[in-house]
Parts: sequence; C-alpha cells; structure tokens
Amino acid sequence: MNVSVMVNKYPRQSWYFVGASLINSLGSSFMWPLTTLYVHNVLGRSYGEAGLVLLCQSVASIIGQVAGGALYYRIGAKHLIVGALMSGAIAQISLIGVSGWYWYIGTMMAIGFLNAISMPAIQAYMGFRWKEQRRELFNLIYVGNNVGMAIGTSIAGLLAGLFSFTANFLANGLATLAFACFCCIFMTSDSQVQKSSLQAIAGKTAYEKSAWQLLLNVKLYLFMAIGSMLIWFSTSVWNSGIAPHLDEQGSGMAAYSLLWTINGIIILAGQPLLSLMKKFISKSLPEQLIASSICYAAGFALILLSQSYGMMVAGMVITTFGEMLIAPTVPAFITEKAGKYSPFYLGIVGSIGTVGRLSGPFMLGTLYDRDGVRNVLLMAAAAAFIAILLFGIHASFHRDSGQMQSHAPAKAEAAI
Repeated sequence: MNVSVMVNKYPRQSWYFVGASLINSLGSSFMWPLTTLYVHNVLGRSYGEAGLVLLCQSVASIIGQVAGGALYYRIGAKHLIVGALMSGAIAQISLIGVSGWYWYIGTMMAIGFLNAISMPAIQAYMGFRWKEQRRELFNLIYVGNNVGMAIGTSIAGLLAGLFSFTANFLANGLATLAFACFCCIFMTSDSQVQKSSLQAIAGKTAYEKSAWQLLLNVKLYLFMAIGSMLIWFSTSVWNSGIAPHLDEQGSGMAAYSLLWTINGIIILAGQPLLSLMKKFISKSLPEQLIASSICYAAGFALILLSQSYGMMVAGMVITTFGEMLIAPTVPAFITEKAGKYSPFYLGIVGSIGTVGRLSGPFMLGTLYDRDGVRNVLLMAAAAAFIAILLFGIHASFHRDSGQMQSHAPAKAEAAI
C-alpha cells in the first residue's frame, strides 16, 4: 500500500491525533530513560533509591488509571483529558526547581498519577470517535508512539549532555502542554462528539451501574487483564535478566541497545506481516491475544534453550510480534465490547497490567541475583504460557468478537 492510499484510508482528523500523540510520546521519552541517572548523578542518591522513585511513580500510575476510568463520565472527556495533561505538564516543568528529595518523589508521583488519568480517557475517546476504524487506529497510534519514543530516547542523552537535565524537563513539559492544547482545540471543534449517542463524551451522563456491579462482570475483563499483567511481567526479563547477563558476559550495553533497535525496526517494518497474521491466523481480537502470548512464550523459550546472542536476537524478533499484537488489541477489544463503560474497564485493565510492569523488575531482578539468567528466563516463559491459558479462557467467552465493528457498543451495553 503506497503512502497516499494509506493516508486517505483514515479520516484526516485521525491523522492529526496520531501526529499529536507522536509528539507527546517524543517529549515523554526525553525524561523517563534518564530518571535513574538524574537521581544518582544530580540528587546524589543510590541506584536503589532511584528504583524507589520509579516504584512510587508506578503505584501512582495504577491509582491514576483507575481514577481516570471512573471520572470519565463524571467530568467529561475533554475536561478530564485536557485538565490531566495540563496539570501533568506543569508538574513536569516544575521538576526544574525541585531539589529536595521528598519533594522530588512527590512530584514524580504526581506526574505518574496525572499521566495515567488521561490514558483510559484518550483510548475511550478514540474508540468512540472513530468506531469503524478504531482497530487500525489503535495500532497506528501504537506505531507512532514507538517512533516518537525511538527518536526521543536517541537524543535525550545528547540533550541532557549539552544543556543539562533542565532542558529535558522543559522539553517534556512543553510537549505535554502542546498535546493538551491540541486536545482542547480538537475536542472543542469536534461536532461529531455532540452528535454521538454517547453524550457522556461531553460530560452529560454518568455510569448507570455501580463500580461493584461492573467489576462482577469478570468474563469481560478479568482473564484478559491478568493475562496482560503476566505478559508485561515477563517482558521485564529484558531489563532484569538479559541486560545484566550480557554485561557479565562482556558483551557491553551496545549489544543490549541493539536488541531494542531491532525491536523498533520490527515494529515499523513488520506491519505487513502483522496484517497477514491478523487476516489468516488470528482474525478476532481474542485470538490475537492468544497469538501474542504464544509469541512471548516461544521467544523466551527459545532464549532459554540457548543463551547465545543470536538466540536473543531471534527471541526479540518473535516477542516484538507479540507486543505488536497485544498493545493495540486490549483497548480495541474493550472499546468494542464494553460500550459506554469502556473508560471504566480501560482503567481497570490498564492498572492491573501496570502491576506486572511494577512487580517484574523486582521479582526477576532478585531471582537473577540468586540463580542467574536461566531461572529468570524460565519464570518469564512460564508467565507467558499461563497467559496463553488465560487468554484462551477469555476467548471462550467472546467467540463472536471477530465480527464486532461499528455496532458493537450498542450490543455490548445491553449485555453488561
């Protein structure tokens, strides 16, 4: 497919959103890769204390995603998204003047909380706004965000080296502020928001069921959420197992960085193959989740058989396809199946997934210190295999999900 055909395939407004999201992702990547170095080199704290900062920020993110999903209909999508982004931008820029240790931890937690509040709201808005093309657009946003992260992380160190960390904080905050302004203008001028039957996008309705009633509908979200948590837990093996193993083997960080370069290349160049997989192998969204976990299990099992660098490259290629399958599929499934309750479930599923990202580095890092890389890989592969079973159970409840498109929300609301 040539570029012009691809551009015309999606509404022009959706491309504006994709571009703005890419810029926001680029700005975010100016800061997060350097948090550990900032804490150690500038604030004079240990690497363990740097890990504590990231832990606190992750906990705040879990709370923020739940809050974002719950507040979507109470204050409206525009007020929630724009307010959270603008507040987050102010918090990011304020890091320039923060020197006290506890103030720094508090500010980082505020950033994590505010950024997380906007996540389920943005995903729900996209799912409601472009119902007919949301599957493709979630994937497009995912690819664009990875492009932004790749560009940002490649120049983040250079920016900090030339102008100090202040420039990184400022760039991050300005990018978030720009995205907030874009969302404010875009959502204010979006006439289709007002025409939508889901008037809550403009803040006019609230959930008709209590949080407890929604949580009891475990078939919709729980098995998918726990499976996602295990997948994100298993991906910590790259940082907490393979990275120290390569360092101990004398390969250096260049070999580890190359693995992530391969990850970025596959995300871009592997899209045609991914489309074929979705067309012929895993046609429905639940099947794509199963295929994702199979890719992760196969990739980590392959590295477990031989910890050679060649096997690590092969494992990265295979697990990257797993990442490409799961990342856009979860929000696409929720927005198609949960209807107007999508924001709530997006917040719950996202927060449960963050638990995996939060616990993985500590558990796998501790296991590596005690037993080495082999048992770390064994645990990562085992987590992915369990995820296959959980996604299989989830798929058994939603065998009709492959056909859900523009009319799915109405059907789903009646079913919940």
